[in-house]
Amino acid sequence: MIYPLLITAFVISTCGLVYELIAGTVASYLLGDSVTQFSTVIGVYLFAMGVGSFLSRYIEKRVIETFIKVELLVGLVGGFSATALFVLFEHVENFRILLYGLVLLIGILVGLEVPLLMRILEKKLDFKELVSQVFTFDYVGALLASLLFPLVLVPHLGLLRVAFLFGIFNVIVAFWSVRLFKEELKIRESNIFKGAAAISAIVLACGFALSEKIMSFAESSTFSEPIIFSTTTPYQRIVITGNGRDIRLYLNGNLQFSTRDEYRYHEALVHPLMASLAKPEDVLVLGGGDGMAVREVLKYPSVKSVQLVDLDEKMTRLFSEQAFLTRLNKNSLKDKRVSVLNGDAFVWLRELGGKRQFDAIIVDFPDPSNFSLGKLYSDTFYKTLRKALKPGGLVVIQSTSPYYAKNSYWCVVNTLKASGFLTTPYHAYVPAFGDWGYVIGSLQPFQAPSRYPAGLAYISPESFACMLEFPHDMQPTKLAVNRLNNQELVHLFESEWSEYEQH
Repeated sequence: MIYPLLITAFVISTCGLVYELIAGTVASYLLGDSVTQFSTVIGVYLFAMGVGSFLSRYIEKRVIETFIKVELLVGLVGGFSATALFVLFEHVENFRILLYGLVLLIGILVGLEVPLLMRILEKKLDFKELVSQVFTFDYVGALLASLLFPLVLVPHLGLLRVAFLFGIFNVIVAFWSVRLFKEELKIRESNIFKGAAAISAIVLACGFALSEKIMSFAESSTFSEPIIFSTTTPYQRIVITGNGRDIRLYLNGNLQFSTRDEYRYHEALVHPLMASLAKPEDVLVLGGGDGMAVREVLKYPSVKSVQLVDLDEKMTRLFSEQAFLTRLNKNSLKDKRVSVLNGDAFVWLRELGGKRQFDAIIVDFPDPSNFSLGKLYSDTFYKTLRKALKPGGLVVIQSTSPYYAKNSYWCVVNTLKASGFLTTPYHAYVPAFGDWGYVIGSLQPFQAPSRYPAGLAYISPESFACMLEFPHDMQPTKLAVNRLNNQELVHLFESEWSEYEQH
């Protein structure tokens, strides 16, 4: 009986950590700023486990029965945790109260588990062996969960299914405990626990089977347009909506483009840079896994090679294979001049170390809403970019809105300037986003192009001249440089956009 109970310690530890990781991941998906969300979720969860451990002292009788009840409760609450957070996100006034309330409840229940299990085992092992073996199995379970969660579970199952699956594991522990302690339990009580475990397992299994429909229901209240595709990757939640001629891409709930006006965004991003170069041959695109920026780059006959570096393989595969999406990017990612590499652009550039250089670098990352993205807007990253530029080369960076987040926008400009670049800030009106900002970085004075490729729908020498002008309400009130050790841009971005959304 000792080893089955030690395996129980392993299982409940794995389940407990998975629920913690789910809460942190969902919070970062829905609220942004992954470091803050994970830090606060972990802190609240550990505190709650301490509360649970403290409360275990008041359980003096019927320890086995209490342990089984706790396992059933953990299975149900933990199993439905991701579903509750996604479904209720748009329907509760203060989502953080729900989030931390759920984390507290799960943490308290998980905090009860190990003390109760140790009380059950105390008559079977001496104290030294008891502490050693229980905590060994507990920590090994935690290690397994931390490895499986990002590498296997989320990519292949998604957050909702992972939560339901581990809820089932907790219920199995409850059922197993009933079998292990059938001598100590009354027959009627044993049957009640078995029935409760069976019902709980069925309910959780139904949730597992219907998780995609549940997720679609949750997202249907978030997005006004019908959802035509959605998937979870190790890095983000991808949702594509479609309503007539308008197809929209959302990453973690944030709009990336609308087909009604994406040409404005991408023409403004690519052509002022490309058209100002005499004969650009080698181009690097960082981010932009949808292939739209690459589509614009390929309008220049002189281009011989385009290297696209995007973190998410599912993203680039989606926009390389799905017919309704390849029509949007003109099948650019399948062009023989284009090479697609999936990896972290920060790491890739540092490893490149200037061994390969480009005429033009187009940086099309999502907005700096968390520290993982913020590092891609840092002075360290921009100094690395310089090494990848040929003499006379240019870089352009999408830089959020100079109207809604003007301090964030000018922080990008200042950071690029602090990294040794001459900067040319400009902005364009994109209806889906509002007024949007870009900045060109050069190592010599930038000359605005006098000609553009034929057939462009938006940009021209005259329109670009207007883009270079910034009115008074787009001037910064706070100047800052984004460095790796302070991530000032992330704090600015979060405060400015949250202030705007409140209005």
